[in-house]
Amino acid sequence: MPNSDATASASSPADSQSPEPQLIPLTHPRDGIPEVINTPAALRRAVRELSAGTGDLAVDTERASGFRYGQRAFLLQIRREGAGTWLIDPEELDDLSVLRDFVNQQPWILHAATQDLPCLHELGMSPTSLFDTELAGRLAGFPRVSLGTMVAELLGLQLAKEHSAVDWSTRPLPEAWLNYAALDVEVLEQLRQEISKILEEQGKIDFAIQEFEYERNLPDPQRAEEPWRKLSGVHKLKGRRNLAIARELWLSRESLAQSQDVAPGRLLPDRAIMAAVEQRAASVPALLQIPGFHTRHAKRDAPRWMDAIQRGRLTKDLPELRASKAGLPHPRSWAEKNPAASARLEAAKLVLAEVSEHWNIPAENLLTPKYLRELCWNPPVLISAEGIDEKLAGLGARPWQRELLVTSFAQAFAEV
Repeated sequence: MPNSDATASASSPADSQSPEPQLIPLTHPRDGIPEVINTPAALRRAVRELSAGTGDLAVDTERASGFRYGQRAFLLQIRREGAGTWLIDPEELDDLSVLRDFVNQQPWILHAATQDLPCLHELGMSPTSLFDTELAGRLAGFPRVSLGTMVAELLGLQLAKEHSAVDWSTRPLPEAWLNYAALDVEVLEQLRQEISKILEEQGKIDFAIQEFEYERNLPDPQRAEEPWRKLSGVHKLKGRRNLAIARELWLSRESLAQSQDVAPGRLLPDRAIMAAVEQRAASVPALLQIPGFHTRHAKRDAPRWMDAIQRGRLTKDLPELRASKAGLPHPRSWAEKNPAASARLEAAKLVLAEVSEHWNIPAENLLTPKYLRELCWNPPVLISAEGIDEKLAGLGARPWQRELLVTSFAQAFAEV
């Protein structure tokens, strides 16, 4: 592993002053638009072909965020050298075990893996190892790491992204969407090769390997204890009664959205819930005069919303004005609550900024902000490099991060 004294402060890959090259539009997959695999026989054929290929699997998913309830995958894209690209419809296939048994024994390449892994985990699919081209781009110092940007910068190709936010639950899927979906995995292996070269040159390939393994083993996001508090604008509501009405409207909307497999915001937007709380309509006609209740969905379910408002008005189970917070207070209050921790945090931020500039790695990738706050609030009893290293290891910091940071942290904390 490179030590922290190595000269790694090379400029960002995007810092070159040379004129931008002419990009080649990537309009069609090299083997044509693949068929959609939606029968057991076709799935077995796809797995046979993929098994005969070589190298890692390039994997992507398409979801229907904003259209359907949840974040499940409505299309799987898998490509392997020698086997081509395969588009698989998990909604139409009752049994994915033949595919699951195969992909779970393979290494994968993804872009922005944390977006795709949860819905793949829902299908029982996980890689044996992972290469995340987006995360690799961050470690390499790219200021922008979207797939289109990195493909343009490293491969000289223009990748169209016009179908990224469409309703992927649509059936049959339009040919233009399938074309887009196939292109997303067509470039991943070549992109992986190019970004790997850069990481090798910068002495960061071991950093990346550790980060990919950490990312591969991350637990899927868990639902908040009071998810209704994520309503847009809820922080502006005054009084526990208003919060109770907002909560009941959210719960009613969530239940209906789940039963109908519709994104909650399509039934009733957050802004309508906030307006209903503030105006407290006493009847369905009055409710329908509130902005946001004019849509077909909102009108159809108006009695349901009125029942929720009434429950909020009558309930004795009033929520607290502020969500209970397990964990540390917000850093802006540290100076008053724990001045020593506040001083350690400021000192640690200076260390992070210096190391970030030297290695051209974003500070949040050098150390998870939550780990930094925990270290500064609850430091080891003995302030030393060894003590800080043990503390960070217990929190989950990777060896490369600790090697770059613990000595400087120890010096900074000792001065504090």
